[in-house]
Amino acid sequence: MTAARTSLSVNLNKVALVRNTRHLGIPSVTRAATLCLQAGAQGITVHPRPDERHIRAGDVRELSVLLRAWPGREFNIEGNPLHNLMDFVRELRPHQATFVPDGEGQFTSDHGWRFPQDAERLRPLIAEAKALGVRVSLFMDPDPHAMAAARAVGADRVELYTEPYAQSWGREQQAFELERYAAAARAAHAAGLGVNAGHDLNRDNLTTFLRTVPGVSEVSIGHALMADALELGYRATVQDYQRCIAEAHT
Repeated sequence: MTAARTSLSVNLNKVALVRNTRHLGIPSVTRAATLCLQAGAQGITVHPRPDERHIRAGDVRELSVLLRAWPGREFNIEGNPLHNLMDFVRELRPHQATFVPDGEGQFTSDHGWRFPQDAERLRPLIAEAKALGVRVSLFMDPDPHAMAAARAVGADRVELYTEPYAQSWGREQQAFELERYAAAARAAHAAGLGVNAGHDLNRDNLTTFLRTVPGVSEVSIGHALMADALELGYRATVQDYQRCIAEAHT
């Protein structure tokens, strides 16, 4: 049986970051989402931080409305459930909420949840989101031993934090890092979890990652995709990322 093809969810944070440098409303976050969906992206991701330094609450609501016009495409809202994420989950009920343990002033997400330390505060929040019909993914380091614990608190998926792999690309430790992620994915599947991945994946390293790491349901890509889109445009960029995914599945 052929494994299901990995979905591409486009993270729009950097579009909002550029827009926020002026008061003109451009570039438009919803226009960017529309163009990416038209080009074949299977989903849209946003990570609205409490300081609204890029994605704002209004963007999240507008994107929620937009995605309703795209049956079969998914809306993924990332964030810390101990900060502002749960407000969006309760109001908008996205397809997926990705719980990320970042601080309010953190530059970018740089580590996953810890077990057993985070288990008891995550458990009721995961249960609440799932009761609202929202799939829950936990942002996790590629630690095979932590996957069963993530499942035990009720998560549906994990999103493997891929910056260490991206940093190893083309270096001696690349094979070692890839095996860490493959082992974590195998452990996640064995525990009954789906597997997502994201952070610094790009057109150079994506195909190799997906060929090596089994059963990745979704990749969420923002920074590199938007950097490519500055040169290629949204349509060509999304299509080229889809090419990278397709090559991994052949």
